[in-house]
Amino acid sequence: MNRLLIFLIPWKDLNMLLMKIITKYVYELLEKDCNLKKVSIPVDATESEPKSFIFMSEDALTNPQKLMVLIHGSGVVRAGQWARRLIINEDLDSGTQIPFIKRAVAEGYGVIVLNPNENYIEVEKPKIHVQSSSDSSDEPAEKRERKDKVSKETKKRRDFYEKYRNPQREKEMMQLYIRENGSPEEHAIYVWDHFIAQAAAENVFFVAHSYGGLAFVELMIQREADVKNKVTAVALTDSVHNVWHQEAGKTIREWMRENCCNWVSSSEPLDTSVESMLPDCPRVSAGFSCCQMQSHEDLLLCFLL
Repeated sequence: MNRLLIFLIPWKDLNMLLMKIITKYVYELLEKDCNLKKVSIPVDATESEPKSFIFMSEDALTNPQKLMVLIHGSGVVRAGQWARRLIINEDLDSGTQIPFIKRAVAEGYGVIVLNPNENYIEVEKPKIHVQSSSDSSDEPAEKRERKDKVSKETKKRRDFYEKYRNPQREKEMMQLYIRENGSPEEHAIYVWDHFIAQAAAENVFFVAHSYGGLAFVELMIQREADVKNKVTAVALTDSVHNVWHQEAGKTIREWMRENCCNWVSSSEPLDTSVESMLPDCPRVSAGFSCCQMQSHEDLLLCFLL
């Protein structure tokens, strides 16, 4: 019977269920295996407003030497994940940030894990009650009650049919965006202002994948002096940033050339220089034609040494 029920669930819904299970499990691993704590944001949120969260090591703000900040890419991934496809098809070490975090902690780094795709919560849309026109009519009360009863029965049958035909229409949902964290870019700036900028670490290091690289460049544009003062180096992996479209100034581009490196998908040997049309950080081969996360772990090991 249970197998039959699984086959009756639409693929889209089954996929969403799997994503929720994976996300919940990775969150548990971040807390139990990596000893990170979940920190709610906005930091001054009221009880009733939408909230998100990040993960931090106990010494993230007090470690005097070094702090590692991890930013994943866009899409369905959440804090602690690099690629859902690799988690499902390969393993957790390939698709999550857990190996990065464990190695960073072992090397004496404080750690902050951003959650840039957790931008809103979904709530049920309030139902709009339309006043029946019969209420304002001059019809006798008995006739009006009879009509209302028929109308309610008709609506009940229609709702049942809609629920049977399309279970997803049972509830209409709306999105409530999280204050100052409504996009990956906003999230990166918020975490910088309220956490990273307050950290005691003399050296801050970023590892940013895909859209996470764009979010970091936007952070630089908005907080250039502060970032230059605290950040020592940035490892980008298949970053999709564009200094022209994002209007990064000359001083930012010069800093990126000295302090950033973007490992990109390439069939060339690892660390081979790859030509770029952008005048910013060096681009080098990740050593894979498809930039798998196994290579990202290798990059981090080199980055930490």
